[in-house]
Amino acid sequence: MSRGPAGYRVAMATTASDDRRDPPADAMSVSEITRRVKEQLETRFADVWVAGEITNLTRASSGHIYLALKDETALLRGVVWRSAVPLLAIEPADGLAVVCHGRLEVYAPRGTYQLTIDRLHAIGTGALEERLRRLHAALAGEGLFDPGRKRMLPPFPRRIALITSPTGAAIADFLRTLQGRWPRAEVVVVPSRVQGAGAAEELAAALATAGRLRPAVDVIALVRGGGSLEDLWAFNEEVLVRAVAASPIPVVAGVGHEIDVTLADLVADVRALTPTDAAVRIAPDGRQVAADLASLAERLRNGLARRVRQARDRVESLGRSRMLVDPARLIGDRREVLGQHGRRLHRLTAAALERGRERVAAAAARLEAGSPLHLLARGWSVTCRESEPLALRSIAGLEPGDPLVTRLADGSVSSRVVSITPIPPRT
Repeated sequence: MSRGPAGYRVAMATTASDDRRDPPADAMSVSEITRRVKEQLETRFADVWVAGEITNLTRASSGHIYLALKDETALLRGVVWRSAVPLLAIEPADGLAVVCHGRLEVYAPRGTYQLTIDRLHAIGTGALEERLRRLHAALAGEGLFDPGRKRMLPPFPRRIALITSPTGAAIADFLRTLQGRWPRAEVVVVPSRVQGAGAAEELAAALATAGRLRPAVDVIALVRGGGSLEDLWAFNEEVLVRAVAASPIPVVAGVGHEIDVTLADLVADVRALTPTDAAVRIAPDGRQVAADLASLAERLRNGLARRVRQARDRVESLGRSRMLVDPARLIGDRREVLGQHGRRLHRLTAAALERGRERVAAAAARLEAGSPLHLLARGWSVTCRESEPLALRSIAGLEPGDPLVTRLADGSVSSRVVSITPIPPRT
């Protein structure tokens, strides 16, 4: 046994002839060598940056994230403790090329080591943009970005929910603009992180909270300041996009600068270019509203004055009319007209009655000429069966012995059929 570098004891290899010797009494235990490896690794690699591709990512129920970083030839296991998750710049995902900061730690019970990660950034934007394209295509296929599902904003909001970071510049820009345009609106701030791992879930929860507020809000503003694609990545996460689409309250998204477009912007009912623009789109210009109201009030006053003048002119005109100036004369005129109509009606009625009497007399004469009684008086008679009052028109159906009744002008005669003689047809 000899001393190696840094004073470590090193057991030298023996020759074959020495294999039968007893092992040295001072051999290191597993725990001791693991402890020494742990001291060396954790001291030397206490502050490292490691680049690689994320694989085998697992989220534990405790909130910790377990993953591995790989390159062409090696694999390094890593962990993000729950307390460090909010510090990550983006949400980690399998296949994402990243650079991580952390320290190496040895887990003695298993004799393994891992990278404990406290910061994580995407390498470039290619991988993020590819993820964004795939998610955009999938959500567009579901119709989440269709213009037909967008809702109108209330013209005069009384209560506004503002979802953003309470310490960012976006909240100041939004409130300052809103105060200048529509100070009567009440703003309820629902605080949330707007960047980093877990921010999308926190923003989605804030949206749900805003939808449950009582009294209910009229509109929800989802805002944050500008940044890189990585900084704004939380607003491209599927969980937040679906939460915006499911919101029962209209949502205005004002994320980043004018050139920044996130999936949350596309699914929102209104996309604002900036947080300031979000306030402009939500709130009317109070000064313009006041000017419009003043103009309407002036039009109302002018309209009422015009109606009063018209009514006064009409009353004055009625006051000068004959009906009010000389009502007795007007009544006399109306009485004279009524008398004329009465006399005319009397003449027309008398003429109509005379014409009616003439028509009745003519009809009576025609009836008298065609009356059966008149024919009987001239020597005609009507014969019918004793059992049937209808006049006989033919010998058909008669039999000798049938009782008959013959009607004359001054009475009737009963008889029976003795014989029946048909009249031969004319040739």
